[in-house]
Amino acid sequence: MKVVKFGGSSVANAEQISKIIEIVTADEDRRIVVVSAPGKRNSDDSKVTNLLIALANTVLEGADYEGALQRVISRYAEIQVDLNLSESVMVTIESDLRGRIKNRTAHALQFVDSIKASGEDNNAKMIAEAFIQKGFPAKYVNPGDAGMLLSDEFGNAEVLPESFGKLAKLKDESEIIIFPGFFGSTTAGEVATFPRGGSDITGAILAAAVKADVYENFTDVDSVYAMDPRLVPYAPALEFMTYREMRELAYAGFGVFHDEAIFPAVQAGIPICIKNTNRPEAPGTLVTSTRDTGERVVAGIASSDGFCSISIDKYMMNREVGFGRRLLQIFEEETISYEHTPSGIDSISIILKSSELSAQKEQQVLKRIKAELDPDSVVVEHGLALLMLVGEGMHYALGNAAQATAALGDAGVNIEMINMGASETSIMFAVKELDRVKAILALGKSYFS
Repeated sequence: MKVVKFGGSSVANAEQISKIIEIVTADEDRRIVVVSAPGKRNSDDSKVTNLLIALANTVLEGADYEGALQRVISRYAEIQVDLNLSESVMVTIESDLRGRIKNRTAHALQFVDSIKASGEDNNAKMIAEAFIQKGFPAKYVNPGDAGMLLSDEFGNAEVLPESFGKLAKLKDESEIIIFPGFFGSTTAGEVATFPRGGSDITGAILAAAVKADVYENFTDVDSVYAMDPRLVPYAPALEFMTYREMRELAYAGFGVFHDEAIFPAVQAGIPICIKNTNRPEAPGTLVTSTRDTGERVVAGIASSDGFCSISIDKYMMNREVGFGRRLLQIFEEETISYEHTPSGIDSISIILKSSELSAQKEQQVLKRIKAELDPDSVVVEHGLALLMLVGEGMHYALGNAAQATAALGDAGVNIEMINMGASETSIMFAVKELDRVKAILALGKSYFS
């Protein structure tokens, strides 16, 4: 049994939707189909999710939202016409959108989630109709009704453990299940969404719940590449990866797969196969628990900007029992998550996403650090990018740090910070955002040219 997920580019128009119908029906094991909202039709286009966010914000501002609403409706109408579906489909979609606006709650974030979720929800309804019209037994399933229960962290929800038992019943359905990704329902019955790209997470949860043999994730590339092929065209395609390699690289900037989608698959031991909707015959990249590391020590190199660091110096810090705990407690109480904590005997740095640290939060955190920890100095540095070298084989190979630092030094890139994970499967470098592309090209040349 296979759970299959199709991303935004795979369901962007009628032509793409026709392809996914062929892909699904070509393999009788593909029983549960998770779909995203329509993505970009071309480089100048807008994703439907972005149109929906603009619609939600217009409504919240109290402005005339009819134009924003019609832009969303017209995208679905184009698909409906090109698929030659009944006009009743569009009546249902428009009624749904207007109902969500009319019945909005006072909670702004929950309202935005409700509007965003309509992208996947209405697309799933339309795609189910397209399957039926072509003579294939298909059934739209609402995530909330099926038991996809999420926390009430709107826009950043997590699945609740009791969801898996409820969703397991889907394996007994005789029809092809068309399941919208990205959202579920809180225990109070309100719509909540995963982070952006959360349809990957939906697919992984369903695969774990029904104990699928494989989770196929269809996108617009033949496989995962060791580096962004737009920057490094000679980056090799990866035939195999481990769960840990995929999660580290996805977290650090690989846009092919959501890093949080790895967790359900790991827990259930379900292989993930990344495939191309436009070339389904290509083998893709298989993600499993282990791989042969002999051929390629470093699986991939990824980068992402938008980070900052808070560096604290205090003489004899290493003798002050509980210093680290009290520092991290400040971040916990200010509801700020961090990414890395490189440290020395008299210094420690907290690396976090800049989006976590508004100007007001920054002042509050600095105030508390100075008052509660009495440091010798506290320095905040914005405009950082992180580079991640990831590979299971790095644990056994010599010289990876030397090779990477030499490549960056030869390219004239100053390293702001280095951190190696305890597992020795990844090395993190922090550099200035302005040096990110230069650094990526240098590492790509050193490892993959």
